[in-house]
Amino acid sequence: MTTTAPSKQFKITYSAVNADMTEFHKEFDKALVWARSEMGKDHPLYIDYKAVPGTGEALVDTSPINNDWILGRFAAASVAQVGIAVDSAKKAQKAWARMPWRDRLKIMHAAAEEIRRRKFQIGAVMSLEVGKSRMEAMGDAEESADLIDYYCSIVEENNGFVKPLGKLMPNEKTADVLRPFGVFVCIAPFNFPMALSTGMSSAALMAGNTVVYKPAQDTPWTGLMLYECYKAAGIPTGVFHYITGKGSVIGDAFWTNKNVDGIVFTGSKEVGMRMVKEFSKDWPKPALMELGGKNPTIVCESADLDMAAEGIMKSAFGMQGQKCSACSRVYVDKNVYKPFLEKLLEKTKAIVKGDPTAKDVFFGPVINSRAVKTFEGGVESALKGGKILIGGKVMKDGAYAKGTYVEPTIAELPLDHELFGRELFVPFLSIAPVSGLDQAIEESNKAEYGLTAGIFTKNKEEIERFFDEVESGVCYANRRTGATTGAWPGVQSFTGWKGSGSTGKGGCGPYYVQQFMREQSRTIME
Repeated sequence: MTTTAPSKQFKITYSAVNADMTEFHKEFDKALVWARSEMGKDHPLYIDYKAVPGTGEALVDTSPINNDWILGRFAAASVAQVGIAVDSAKKAQKAWARMPWRDRLKIMHAAAEEIRRRKFQIGAVMSLEVGKSRMEAMGDAEESADLIDYYCSIVEENNGFVKPLGKLMPNEKTADVLRPFGVFVCIAPFNFPMALSTGMSSAALMAGNTVVYKPAQDTPWTGLMLYECYKAAGIPTGVFHYITGKGSVIGDAFWTNKNVDGIVFTGSKEVGMRMVKEFSKDWPKPALMELGGKNPTIVCESADLDMAAEGIMKSAFGMQGQKCSACSRVYVDKNVYKPFLEKLLEKTKAIVKGDPTAKDVFFGPVINSRAVKTFEGGVESALKGGKILIGGKVMKDGAYAKGTYVEPTIAELPLDHELFGRELFVPFLSIAPVSGLDQAIEESNKAEYGLTAGIFTKNKEEIERFFDEVESGVCYANRRTGATTGAWPGVQSFTGWKGSGSTGKGGCGPYYVQQFMREQSRTIME
């Protein structure tokens, strides 16, 4: 397989791009040509780095841009094949854990460099497979590599998590050591198919665990590219396995297998809670969950309304609202509600929609027909007691006819409307006026989720109060580039509270890797 040469001059994040993007778009166009030439191939499972055919009907991976585009056919694993991968990971784990941690990190750094070398190809595949814009796709690829390097730096800063302790006797030598659990199952979502897959799996790997990895059913091709990067970096046989298949067939097999020691999962609260409850049957086991959000933004009377409107628009409709961090509800001080709304509607009307592989498109399709139905259900609910201010339709004509496109939508709703609490994961924003910061914070905290939250105000005291009282793990103030979105490794830790996470410690932050390890106290009498 040919690869794109590395382009060190480009650094695309979700909130920052280079001024001159001419060369970037040239490289992305080349990668798209490559990706389209690779479409339609058959792909097996990979267990012990061996190609293994599936046992059921293959998964046909199509593009949400145009459902006639077959991106590939991916093997469907059986329950037995999941078990074979877990058994292999179990056998390989002790040797991987015994490897000096610095040697493991060398391999992981090599994986980061491999991702950077192929980042344009990875971005092109994500754009076709998920419907990401060029900037969103490249941000995803860049973040993947940065996650690995950042987590490696945390291990290095903590000396491999080996810490001398005190002594009660002169001949006593003690130490505190964090040790891997064993085999981790990594189950990834579709929306950040590279970054979240990489972040979850790399932390598990550098901690000394082995990994059985299942990409989302909608994004097996991107998951395959991660597997290829890990293999090229030199991760030993048996340490990482790539398994594709239908969740309804093999999902339970990942967390009911007695040889699985931990789960790391990003996805719906419903599925995650089921895993948590069923996994720790015999004793408590680590189940690291990131379970979505219903993220609020507060616009105070003193806010820069143009900044607020731009930040909320980008956060609500970037990646078609399919981010767990997407802004999905807005509480605006009643004294500035009307002028703010005018600005928000103006910016939403200006969104460039279409094929997200095109260089100027911001807004592409939602992931599949189920998402379209969810969107339609949200619109139907909004019309009961509220009104649609913009959008509200499925786009079916012309260039949209064969894809899964819906309009960016804003609904004005009463504060007690059910859509202020229900996660939709589509481009749908609920908005209402409030009587000041007290009510805004109270309404923000009513949802069962607590992932991200934003505020726009010129009052420093209001910012501090928001940080202290809002029940969310990721908080932003006055962020034009994304009111509730755009976390980056080592810059913003991404932590879910309440129904948004299981541990209170999140990805991109300094406490993530430790969650894949358990503490052991060691005492030697000399």
